[in-house]
Amino acid sequence: MKAGGWLWSLVLVAGAAAGQAQNCNLQGYKAADGLKAEASGQGVQFTWQGESNQQLRAKFAIRDGQPVIEELAARASGGPWVILGNNLQPDFEVTTGRRRISNTQRKLLQEQANDTPEQENIRKWNTFWDAPLQVPGGGDTTDIPRQKDEIRRASVSYKSSNCEVTTDGARESVSFDGLDLGMFTGTLQFTVYKGSNLLRQEAIAKTDQDSVAYIYKAGAKGFKLGSDTKVVWRDNAREWQQYDFGGAPNTRPVNLRARNRLLILDAGAGSLAVFPPPHKFFFARENEVNLGYVYYRKDNDSSFSLGAMQPEKGEGYHPWGVTDAEWKRRTGTSRGEWDNFALYNAPPGTMQHMAVYYYLSPRGDRATQEAVLAYTHDDVFKPVPGFKVLTGHFHMDFNEMLRDRENMDYQPTWVSVFRGLGVNILYLGDFHDDSDPRDPGPKRFAEEKVYFDGAQRVSDKDFLVIPAEEPNAYLGGHWYLMTPKPVYFSHAVPRPADQPFEENDPTYGHVYHLGSADDVLKMVNQEQGIMWTAHPRTKSSEGYPELYKDKDFFLSDRFIGASWESLPVDLSEKRLCEVRCFGTGDDMSNWAPKPKFLIAEGDTYTKWPDDETYPQLTVNYLKLDRVPLYNESWSPVVEGIRAGNFFGTTGEILFHNWGVEGSGAHRTYTANIEYTFPLEFAELVWSDGAKVDRKIINLKDTTPFGTREFKIPFDATGKKWVRFAVWDSAGDGAYLQPIALQ
Repeated sequence: MKAGGWLWSLVLVAGAAAGQAQNCNLQGYKAADGLKAEASGQGVQFTWQGESNQQLRAKFAIRDGQPVIEELAARASGGPWVILGNNLQPDFEVTTGRRRISNTQRKLLQEQANDTPEQENIRKWNTFWDAPLQVPGGGDTTDIPRQKDEIRRASVSYKSSNCEVTTDGARESVSFDGLDLGMFTGTLQFTVYKGSNLLRQEAIAKTDQDSVAYIYKAGAKGFKLGSDTKVVWRDNAREWQQYDFGGAPNTRPVNLRARNRLLILDAGAGSLAVFPPPHKFFFARENEVNLGYVYYRKDNDSSFSLGAMQPEKGEGYHPWGVTDAEWKRRTGTSRGEWDNFALYNAPPGTMQHMAVYYYLSPRGDRATQEAVLAYTHDDVFKPVPGFKVLTGHFHMDFNEMLRDRENMDYQPTWVSVFRGLGVNILYLGDFHDDSDPRDPGPKRFAEEKVYFDGAQRVSDKDFLVIPAEEPNAYLGGHWYLMTPKPVYFSHAVPRPADQPFEENDPTYGHVYHLGSADDVLKMVNQEQGIMWTAHPRTKSSEGYPELYKDKDFFLSDRFIGASWESLPVDLSEKRLCEVRCFGTGDDMSNWAPKPKFLIAEGDTYTKWPDDETYPQLTVNYLKLDRVPLYNESWSPVVEGIRAGNFFGTTGEILFHNWGVEGSGAHRTYTANIEYTFPLEFAELVWSDGAKVDRKIINLKDTTPFGTREFKIPFDATGKKWVRFAVWDSAGDGAYLQPIALQ
């Protein structure tokens, strides 16, 4: 193979001598069934097996230092090649701003006597409330006003002198040096996958500057305009739309609020789809309003561009309110969400992966849409026998909405959103920015009754709404509470001196009045509930859970762990929420007598059917044969979570079973999964109670839409717990809870 690689290099050198292409190194290429790379004219051609016996072709070259996609083509089995694009230039843009720590984080660090420049520099990378592109700034941002010169915009340029082709399992890549993207420098890479029609384009680049937050646009320019050229997409109402390029040229990308984040070029006999990575492309916000994540740009009367993008401004949810006072309040809340748009982190020296996907197809746009959506199960959390889909931590202000409308039978828009996503069990979080959470009793209990009655009315046989709460009193930081039935309680700070811990109320029956952390634990034990840290080490939980790791309530097995949310987003990380979430979870399992768990949550507000909720949501699959009715005990849900009988997932990777076999030192971790995108790696992670270690299983030999059985032997000597996770090539993942070994 080395001899062949050098031969092809010489062929390309000959092309360079003609002033058309540069040297390309094929030493890393390895011939494989279904994947082929070969010299073609003055460049490199990839030919690979796609889905349903289709064949795909992509040609690449360097012209005067500029990487070029000379051709994208597809054909059905035995059919003619359909050309989808010629002589395209890979295109990227970045907008950068300065990352700041939030006021909430800073104040908590001050209260904890830990507010040093070094600590702020570490903690700023976990900031949620930040808006680097908002001038002069607002919300919870520190050190404002921001200055206009903090914001920089840049388009890609290239000084490529060579490219390299590599084969890694069932995938093939070509990379080009000399990428310059404002303050980022690095390489351009294209990757194809055996058995898939996907082509991944990404800028892999770093910056050496500090405090950089950014967003990007990625696509290709140079598509030729013909008399019948058009792009098609579905709008927020799922209606098909098209643009025939009959308007004037654009100076900026036209970002489309396309359903499923998907734009398709109709190429006559075939089509080319463009879309961002399903989940890793998104950073946490207060809502899931569709901001428009794909674009076209008519560059002139003969050519156009396509790609994926993050716009520079967020938006708030649709305001609601019947009364004037409520409408005014909710309009202000919605407008305030524009000031929370944190972007991606780019710590100095980290290689950021700014990716976009193309889907090459010899079929029409409708068939291509169906094929692309198969990778996300049509943006639905697929049912798995023996499991029910659970998610929560949503501040819907449900009881306040019902009281505002004076209608207990009103069905809010979020009900259809979650049902449409395939969610079976939803736990809410009223009394957060609504109602009277600190009232010592009378007002709060009346509001709780509306909350409980409303949750019962929107629940169904396979859709349970649990009226949970994020009380945020007495423990430190923010925390969540779930009980197996409705429980009336107050948590005024401080509790009135004459108020008992519990009493029988003539209207509401048995009620609690919490006044300390001991009271919280006592109530949770009596009611057989569970609690956990909400958004650990960020937002209003900065410094937690470590500050209470020795407290009785934390050490209790009723304190299950912490929430998992993709926050922050660093596109250099191989796992979503790699450091904050999994780092916190592993620490908690080491501190406690038994392992703690990570429950996947949303932590957002009002939902509407035109939102783009799926990509910004993670869920839990809980082992459960049947969803309890509202008027039954929810103990199967609560105790299932408490036992760790669930896994978290973005939806593309699903576990069917798992466990540890054997005894003593010789154990085997077993698991069965199904998946859509080609996989990247699996990891078995363990700890002796102090040091965390792991075994990585390379899965780049996988083709899409498969199943996999794992049997991983490991030495259990001295190990306290073990956990398992699987991640795919698009950055999606699924993780299991740690299992105790001692």
